[in-house]
Amino acid sequence: MTNPSIDIDQRGEQGRQNFLKGYNCTQSVVAAFADLFPECDQDTIMRMAASFGGGMGRLRLTCGAVTGLSMLAGLECGNPLPGDLDARARNYALVQELAAEFKEENDSLICADLLGLRAGTIEPPRPSERTTEYYKSRPCPRLIECACRIYARHLQEKAQDK
Repeated sequence: MTNPSIDIDQRGEQGRQNFLKGYNCTQSVVAAFADLFPECDQDTIMRMAASFGGGMGRLRLTCGAVTGLSMLAGLECGNPLPGDLDARARNYALVQELAAEFKEENDSLICADLLGLRAGTIEPPRPSERTTEYYKSRPCPRLIECACRIYARHLQEKAQDK
């Protein structure tokens, strides 16, 4: 992972713009930081993130922005080898830290809660059309921006600790 100077506002706005371009919540967050992981195939990362929009395939479970934070934590410090429990614990600790900050700012990690929907209702798999009314009714751009700011602050703090 490269570590250029992190502009928190710019990363938040980039995530928001990604969503407004049509990416889902998870893709929007991951794409805002893709430049920091040049060793990773960006197409593969975006395809892997594709299934997690709408709280995982529109099941309205964990918010896609939070899933994006978790994917970034995995890219940053996930260990691809089995059996290293210390490495796994460091990764899980980062996921928990990022998720706790998101929940502190937004009161939930659950897509249905954040959208004001009834939990447990499975929606048709076809995503909603991205219209002006859609964007007015959804907090997603704000939630994505929040997630990106959280990760950018984490990176900034990490760089200061070095």
